Amino acid sequence: MKGPGLFSDIGKKAKDLLTKDYTYDQKLTISTASASGVGLTSTAVKKGGLYSLDVSSVYKYKNTTVDVKVDTESNISTTLTVLDALPSTKLVTSVKLPDYNSGKVELQYFHENATFATVVGTKPTPVIDLSGTVGAQGVAFGAEAGYDTATGKFTKYTAAIGVTKPDYHAAFILADKGDTIKVSGVYHFDEKQKASAVAELTRRLSTNQNTLTVGGLYTVDPQTSVKARLNNTGTLAALLQHELKPKSVLTISGEFDTKALDRPPKFGLALALKP
Repeated sequence: MKGPGLFSDIGKKAKDLLTKDYTYDQKLTISTASASGVGLTSTAVKKGGLYSLDVSSVYKYKNTTVDVKVDTESNISTTLTVLDALPSTKLVTSVKLPDYNSGKVELQYFHENATFATVVGTKPTPVIDLSGTVGAQGVAFGAEAGYDTATGKFTKYTAAIGVTKPDYHAAFILADKGDTIKVSGVYHFDEKQKASAVAELTRRLSTNQNTLTVGGLYTVDPQTSVKARLNNTGTLAALLQHELKPKSVLTISGEFDTKALDRPPKFGLALALKP
């Protein structure tokens, strides 16, 4: 899609580098695809002493994608995505049964210098989320607001500025109705982005509390990469990701409190197989 990207894309590079793929459970994912274009994915997760399982199927036809997921708690989630339902648009509808009120309809519009998105719930008095981004040459300005039609009040409003260049990404976000300031940045040390550094500072004005998190990514070889992060409370986390074979990935991650070494560390293992 063209344009400066969605509002949710502002600051996403830093967020993904600091949080994506970190897991402290045991997870196994197996994905297959049929000749007719139907993809099937089974996921089993052990969290503590509890096990959960879900199975999802994805079917793509021309510009339409249908995703259906069933889990062990008898929930059925269905998502329908249509590209170019109207020129330069993306339509996403979703519902999770048996909770019929969980349904949402999202319409995204992409222009060369602007992007807009609207999300409306399907219940009688829905919450309406609106967001928009304008920009050019790697600089984007965006705003987001949520309005509850049942109470007639705003549930949220956020403003952000993002800068995207070949060797760095930066974002300034004013969230939580003006109570939270978040500044983040990612710097790539080389053109192939084999080594990157990230920092994120969050300040909550109502409590005068600051949280600083720094991290990095290093690609050892085309199949192996490592990540690490550390925040000002002393929590250190690290991750090793290795591609066993094309599209089959093993992820090992851990986390411990450097200020309380007597506490047991957290460890996680995720194996994603795609025959």
